[in-house]
Amino acid sequence: MALYVQKFGGTSVGTVERIKAVAEKVKRDRDAGHQVVVVVSAMSGETNRLIDLASQINEDPTPREMDMLVSTGEQVTISLLAMALHQLGVPATSYTGAQVGIRTDSAHTKARIQRIETDELKDDLAEGQVVVVAGFQGVDDEGNITTLGRGGSDTTGVALAAALDADECQIYTDVDGVYTTDPRVCSKAQRLEKITVEEMLELASLGSKVLQIRSVEFAGKYNVPLRVLSSFEEGPGTLIVADEEIESMEEPLISGIAFTASEAKLTLLNTPDVPGVASRILGPIADANIEVDMIVQNVAPAGDYTDFTFTVAKGDYKQTMRILQNDVIPALGGGDLRGDDNIAKVSLVGVGMRSHAGVASKMFRVLAEENINIRMVSTSEIKISVVIDEKAMELAVRALHTAFGLDKDSIQSE
Repeated sequence: MALYVQKFGGTSVGTVERIKAVAEKVKRDRDAGHQVVVVVSAMSGETNRLIDLASQINEDPTPREMDMLVSTGEQVTISLLAMALHQLGVPATSYTGAQVGIRTDSAHTKARIQRIETDELKDDLAEGQVVVVAGFQGVDDEGNITTLGRGGSDTTGVALAAALDADECQIYTDVDGVYTTDPRVCSKAQRLEKITVEEMLELASLGSKVLQIRSVEFAGKYNVPLRVLSSFEEGPGTLIVADEEIESMEEPLISGIAFTASEAKLTLLNTPDVPGVASRILGPIADANIEVDMIVQNVAPAGDYTDFTFTVAKGDYKQTMRILQNDVIPALGGGDLRGDDNIAKVSLVGVGMRSHAGVASKMFRVLAEENINIRMVSTSEIKISVVIDEKAMELAVRALHTAFGLDKDSIQSE
């Protein structure tokens, strides 16, 4: 007998028929002798509907009242799923985040889980109950309802799995696992049987939308086995495990290719090359709560001036340009500003890079053969990212996917 925490996203519970299908799936696992805790999101579209209602009342509602409002979406889903389980003869009890003992800090709309009080939940499981929990929410020490922010239901699932020492946290979504890259861009993308937490963290941070990065971080911190599965078709999905659980001989050189066109590049030319110049450029941007991703600094031949290039989210591009023009350049005493919001970032990810040389040179050669110019490069122990023109993004992904042996016909089935 195993203990599973199963999380179902908004599309998985988007209609009454889909909620009934989830109940059938949960029943099969319980009938097989397993204990099951189910975490659910609001029905797809419901959270956006609630946010729209709020905007019609008040353009700037307080975060506390927004949490009170949007947390009701999951409450609808848990009660409907519990009813569907009862209809199938399965004993089940639904709980809000507060009722199940998910205690958070008081940062409304982006709260962090501090502890989970599991005594009552464990008692229900021991009695043979299926426990249905509202994802995305908790309660602070003052009794205020809080929400966990983007990807909060995934985080709830992983946190409960950690607190209960579950055998597996199963994330059910609208895809059947983690792929070597987005199948919509590369038709030869292959579903991975296993991937390490470290690789999944990199892919999530670089644009892969299968899992939210917070939930992967949580799984890595507490050593929770994660499995990504489809709500709509049977299959083994993708197991996300600790690095040491994948034998080194089986490690592929590259596990996946991530890409995003949601960044913009800015360059300050001919800025004084003096100590602290990077801080003087990036400090005001950080003060505006704008995150910087890739950074490249070049020194001009004369040694007196430098070119400083960095990327930000495309949504922050115009504000960053204003900060540089109005605050940074005058404070530095000069410099020319260039910007480009038609770029893409393409990244190779794989723990196999640790023990193999030549990945970067091969990547550069493949892109050169496709006449794709590299604008920036960033590397880490298991990742290489390049910035290229946005129009070349899909070509680059497909060419690299083939060159590194990730196409379906290049991967040996187990």
